[in-house]
Amino acid sequence: MSEQFSWDLHGQGWILSSFAIGYMASGVLGASAAKRYGGKLTLLIAVLLWSLSTFITPYFAHSRWALIGLRVLLGIGEGLGLPTIFHIFAHTIAAEHRSTAFGYLIACGSIGQTLSSIICPHLHWEWMFYTFGALGFIWCTLWLMLYIDVNPNLLEYEEEEPVKVSLDSLSHWKQFIQHWPLWALYIAHFTMNWSNYIIMHWLPTYMKSSLKAEHKDIMYTAAPYILNSIIGVAAGHVADKLISQYRWPILKVRRLMTGIGLIGPGIFMLWFSNIDHLKLALLCVTVSMGLSACNSAGHLSNHADVAPHFAGTTFAISNTLATIPGILCGPLTAELVMTSGGRWFPVFIIAALMNFVGGIIYLTHSSDTPIL
Repeated sequence: MSEQFSWDLHGQGWILSSFAIGYMASGVLGASAAKRYGGKLTLLIAVLLWSLSTFITPYFAHSRWALIGLRVLLGIGEGLGLPTIFHIFAHTIAAEHRSTAFGYLIACGSIGQTLSSIICPHLHWEWMFYTFGALGFIWCTLWLMLYIDVNPNLLEYEEEEPVKVSLDSLSHWKQFIQHWPLWALYIAHFTMNWSNYIIMHWLPTYMKSSLKAEHKDIMYTAAPYILNSIIGVAAGHVADKLISQYRWPILKVRRLMTGIGLIGPGIFMLWFSNIDHLKLALLCVTVSMGLSACNSAGHLSNHADVAPHFAGTTFAISNTLATIPGILCGPLTAELVMTSGGRWFPVFIIAALMNFVGGIIYLTHSSDTPIL
């Protein structure tokens, strides 16, 4: 598309980052809507929004501003999605099984990214949008037919339990920003997303410009997501087994998985930045993305531990803050590469340092004690 419509690196950066603007704008709204209207309706609206914006993109791609608007709409839909899923999980899945559930959630997302990486290089770009938009419409039909929403009586029972914070006392949202264990979650999520957005947005461009990859080589970008899926599921099972069978403290397991999921990819990102061999670079970034999947059994599962009654809301706040890298990494990466004479080294160094900082803060400030 950039070749057909003559977009420079800065133009590509803003188009990629516009998604994150909508994503950030709707995260907290998604958690509140799920609490008020139920997970089934909220998730249906979310998927309809992102499917529609995807399907009609080819009709407006000639206008950069229209395309940016559709990308924002896509972000709004996806921003509603994850907090709603966290709300559903928190009300339907027992604590000792949540790591596995979140592992499958992350893995299924990676499977979607894997399929798109394999399929899209063989399609004309318009049909990429038509195909995945249409799949979203099919999913909505199945969701309406097959999913039964959370039992209202269960919700009423849970809301009658004494909790430290009620919805009425959250008018200024102060309780969600006053506790270090929550900030440990927010910062870990922020730093994880920084490196993930770099890979998701820029890996194909980097492969073509710096590693001299051919068009057919782009399909190998599926490899990181395949390993991410496998490790995400495995990490969930291992974490739950450590908790239920070996009686490890929940906090110890969360910290172990987050340490692997942040510090491990940071090390491989540093190595990746110094490699100029295509296959070795792909191996390195694949291992990095694979280790990142351990976060699903780490800080991403920790929301339901520290805020069992407000897991959707705390995740929405975390996800909103963690979308800032999605806004910044597009134009910032373009600026860093262009001002350094086409060198990508600073981009990956910053991403690695982000991971190290997030890992250290989570390991020293996280908790498994309910706060909200």
